[in-house]
Amino acid sequence: MTSSLSELPLKRGMPVTIITGFLGSGKTTLLNHILSNCQNLKVAILVNEFGDINIDSQLLVSMDEDMVELSNGCICCTINDGLVDAVYNVLERDDRVDYMVIETTGVADPLPIILTFLGTELRDLTQLDSIITVVDAETFTPDHFDSEAAFKQIAYGDITILNKTDLADPDQIQNLEAYIRTVKECARILHSQHGKVPLPLILDVGYNNPEAYADLVQEEIEQSQHDRDHHSHDHHEDHTHHPHEHHHHHSHDHHEDHTHHPHEHHHHHSDHLDNDGFVSIAFESDRPFDVHKFESFLQEQLPQEVFRAKGILWFADSELRHIFQLSGPRFDIQAEEWRTSPSNQLVFIGRNLDAENLRQNLKHCLA
Repeated sequence: MTSSLSELPLKRGMPVTIITGFLGSGKTTLLNHILSNCQNLKVAILVNEFGDINIDSQLLVSMDEDMVELSNGCICCTINDGLVDAVYNVLERDDRVDYMVIETTGVADPLPIILTFLGTELRDLTQLDSIITVVDAETFTPDHFDSEAAFKQIAYGDITILNKTDLADPDQIQNLEAYIRTVKECARILHSQHGKVPLPLILDVGYNNPEAYADLVQEEIEQSQHDRDHHSHDHHEDHTHHPHEHHHHHSHDHHEDHTHHPHEHHHHHSDHLDNDGFVSIAFESDRPFDVHKFESFLQEQLPQEVFRAKGILWFADSELRHIFQLSGPRFDIQAEEWRTSPSNQLVFIGRNLDAENLRQNLKHCLA
């Protein structure tokens, strides 16, 4: 691919795959699988935070504020400054990039991101190949999350990957497949463990049909024109009440769009979370945890309503930095060397959580 945007092939833009899926379903694991097995394909991964990507150290070459270069020629970009900007950063690179994969946040309705590719100037530069929805086969049930976002992720998915099938019993998997087909009659369903799916089944498959979104794209464009005419920018009131309609209040003339909705996905999780009763609670401390107190907290005090947690742990009796990941009933802690001065940084995502109580319990874990 040439470096000049004007020379990009008009017939077929860069193929794009969007990975969606609920909290802890395995999106990042799938990304790592793609990066480790893409062979001669140069892939650009767009994510909300680098912290979500567990790139094998031997793949890592260099890292700056918004980009990670990998030894296999692939790159990772953050969506810090907006989705459209991040896509342009990839398209304008001098070195060849063959494919783009975007990971959405776990509680996002994927429709606004889909419409960004079909309803803005990106439609002339990219080709939306497929939307992949990753589902935790062990813990997902139709009413488990009571979430509009979870429903829409399945409804808009071109491919549904039932992940963690090794942890789910066969009846659960069968019931889950039946439910998915009530949401999407002709669903393409794949099974996986640890996100391991043959890449030819998910990349460059051409499953997405832009015509299916034609009315929504037209509505988006008309709403954008209406907004420009009336200078209406009342984002906060709108997104509190209409989980996806608020995105119609964003202009799609590139700069107006990328200033708002992709940015919100990165910085203001709770704006989207609140629609389904979800909250995101952060905890930071420059004092270490007592490891035994923290283990007791996880086993006895962590609310069942916490669906996902992750962060960096500092324990008083350890010189190592600990990477903490919790998904549903399971958690994992991996140790590595500190690259910065030690501190505790944690985020908990769940429904109807008592932030003050959670923070008090964590303070009691400090050494």
